[in-house]
Amino acid sequence: MILSDLRILEEIEKGTIRIEPYDRSCLGSNSYDVHLGAWLATYKNHQLDAKQHNEIAYFEIPEDGFVLYPHIFYLGVTLEYTEAHAHVPFLEGKSSTGRLGIDIHATAGKGDVGFCGHWTLEISVKQPVKIYKGMPIGQLIYFPVEGEIEVKYNQKKNAKYSSQPDRPVESMMWKNKF
Repeated sequence: MILSDLRILEEIEKGTIRIEPYDRSCLGSNSYDVHLGAWLATYKNHQLDAKQHNEIAYFEIPEDGFVLYPHIFYLGVTLEYTEAHAHVPFLEGKSSTGRLGIDIHATAGKGDVGFCGHWTLEISVKQPVKIYKGMPIGQLIYFPVEGEIEVKYNQKKNAKYSSQPDRPVESMMWKNKF
């Protein structure tokens, strides 16, 4: 089951879902629209190594927009800071975004109960497309959880992406043991 608009509002009122800034006009029938934040990043090296810390270079999206190009992998970030304390949040692209050939996540659309932060977006495009900070970029949907959660994500000692800032965060795969 996915939470409806009224259930999302109830959970915001209870404090189990938090969205800042919050705008009632962004609440859909069963989702909440999120927007592109001001910062993008690209990896400094063209060849990445899963066992190494791959550094990124940040840049701010200019007021007059920025053109994304195919074959370049961008990290973006949501304008909104969110928290989900009792539900599983999923970030999906909007159909309008997809119809521009913009993919906003390669694999990481699901959050965990206890995720708190801005969402890092894994952006790729099919053809050159100009984007703007503050444009609608995706939508959050929330699923209820069956059963008790033993340890929420924001309480895990090894949570690599807890409290994500308003700038994109690079892969932390290098912190894994393999």
